[in-house]
Amino acid sequence: MRIVFMGTPDFAVPTLKALYESGHKIEAVFTQPDKPKGRGYKLLPPPVKELALEHETPVYQPQSLKKDADEFISVLEDIAPDCIVVAAYGKILPKSVLELPKYGCINVHGSLLPKYRGAAPIQQSVLDGEAETGITTMLMGEGLDTGDILLQRATPIGENETAAELFDRLADIGAQLLLETLEKLEEGCITPIKQDDSLATYAGMLDKSMCVIDFSKPVFEVHKKICGLSDWPCAVTAIGGKRLKVYRSEIIRDMKPNGEPGEVLDDKLSVACGDGVVRLVEVQAEGSKRMKSEDYLRGKPVAKGTKLG
Repeated sequence: MRIVFMGTPDFAVPTLKALYESGHKIEAVFTQPDKPKGRGYKLLPPPVKELALEHETPVYQPQSLKKDADEFISVLEDIAPDCIVVAAYGKILPKSVLELPKYGCINVHGSLLPKYRGAAPIQQSVLDGEAETGITTMLMGEGLDTGDILLQRATPIGENETAAELFDRLADIGAQLLLETLEKLEEGCITPIKQDDSLATYAGMLDKSMCVIDFSKPVFEVHKKICGLSDWPCAVTAIGGKRLKVYRSEIIRDMKPNGEPGEVLDDKLSVACGDGVVRLVEVQAEGSKRMKSEDYLRGKPVAKGTKLG
């Protein structure tokens, strides 16, 4: 197939890489504009752009698909792709684009639709303590992740698996499912399935207002908050009046929460919650780097009975 690819972050890279390796012809790549990052605010390209340039593929970075619509659509009409593949592009495609390719616009989405439509389906599935999630390939429509389902593949979520780890796994699953989808479309053996809107849930964008840990909550909820917000925006608490980021935790089932919520119960950063005990496994203190809790405690011992939060 002659394909135009649209994507931006790391999640989209395995899919684009798989397309290059599969023999499909990537005619162009659309991605978000370069953004300033780091202390020097140096303009850095999105991961998808870096891969596209390695393969000498033309790259387009429109600021807006509405303001730049004429140029944007003109490029696509000149290419006349068989299919447009979208993976975490971050922009909504106009109807004129959705109707352009022979096989339509296919989105690689990080959930089992119609659950978790929206911006942060992977993180939200972890935050909600779901036992499984997966990837959906779908024909894009005008609504937000409302298009007809093509293929789905489920995968369990590990008890201690972070959103960042799940993100990487689903990116690889999505790449393989996309190739399978394209193959079946060419063979004419996929019947698109309409989503049941009554079963839809939404996963809005994450922000730092979600980050503070409330240790009075049930231990499972506390643990999944830490897992779901890792690596960004990251769960936080406070110790000695200073912020402590928490990237990883585990539930300690053989300890009783013999203390107030937020109270440290031993010398391993085991903390009392509403109905159990969570151990902080990987942390980052203010002005320091991310590290395992045992390394943190060697430099900054935390006495039993210390109150976090």
